[in-house]
Amino acid sequence: MAVLDIVTYPNKILKQISKPVERFDEELHKLLDDMYETMLAKNGVGLAAIQVGIPRRALIIDLGDEDGKQSKETLIEVINPEFLVWEGSQKDTEGCLSVPEYFDEVERYEKVKVKFFDRFGKEHIMDADGLLSVAFQHETDHLDGHLFIERLDYIKRKKFEKEWKKLLKKRKK
Repeated sequence: MAVLDIVTYPNKILKQISKPVERFDEELHKLLDDMYETMLAKNGVGLAAIQVGIPRRALIIDLGDEDGKQSKETLIEVINPEFLVWEGSQKDTEGCLSVPEYFDEVERYEKVKVKFFDRFGKEHIMDADGLLSVAFQHETDHLDGHLFIERLDYIKRKKFEKEWKKLLKKRKK
């Protein structure tokens, strides 16, 4: 297993719409394993394949157990997700491995029902609320070529652009 490089904003690959996974083979399994190692190494709770430069409809989510400890037992591997139901509304602070060091409040659906496949091609349907619902929506946005910053209102988006420029200058020093 390998820790992969995370593609960061404003790299244009993040705007690509990911293609469906058609083969549930060793190549997919290796990608999912490498994505998990990468997510853990970067202290994330979710990661979409496009964030490591692979435009495939695959993502992982691991919110951990009740103590926040992540493991293969708490990992959700999601291939070709499709939302069946969206309900309610919630606001929560989000961050993103592709937009490091920036956090802001985003409005999302409170509850979702998602159909997806696991690494072996077995279909699952899952109801999610709270943080899990946010994670499903955030990571699926990546597969559709969107970042959470696009969900910010005009004023917050301008604030982001200003802070992002400062962060980039700081990193170059």
